Amino acid sequence: MNRIDFSPYRRSMVGFDRLFDMLENQNRISAGDKYPPFNIERRGEDAYRITLAVAGFKPEDIDITAQANLLVVKGRKPDEHGEGDFLHVGIAQRGFDRRFELADYVRVDRADLADGLLVIDLVREVPEAMKPKKIAIGGNTLKVIEGDTGEGSAAA
Repeated sequence: MNRIDFSPYRRSMVGFDRLFDMLENQNRISAGDKYPPFNIERRGEDAYRITLAVAGFKPEDIDITAQANLLVVKGRKPDEHGEGDFLHVGIAQRGFDRRFELADYVRVDRADLADGLLVIDLVREVPEAMKPKKIAIGGNTLKVIEGDTGEGSAAA
């Protein structure tokens, strides 16, 4: 079993416990079921797309739930017995439960199902209060210069 030891990092990095716990748990969980297959794509600086191959599922068979830092996609197939007897069943008919850990400020923008692919678009929206700000020093008061983090700029 491949296990990563984060002990050296835990000793010197304060406040990253949640991150290390997530990495250790993900390693344990990802060793299990690989169904349905999926892609994760970065589409821009603050845009992502998750694509799941869910052939045979209808929109009403899929439940997408977004909560704080967690996206859960569940698929449940109703019991459908087709006409006649199957000699071979190669198309997966089982349900699934796929979980994705989301970073802070990442939210689901939209979800679409077409051609057997479930596409979930995600965007990261950092609140203005959390964006970096340059602080100018001048006299007895500090001025905040909005949106300027580059070097060489000066406040008046």
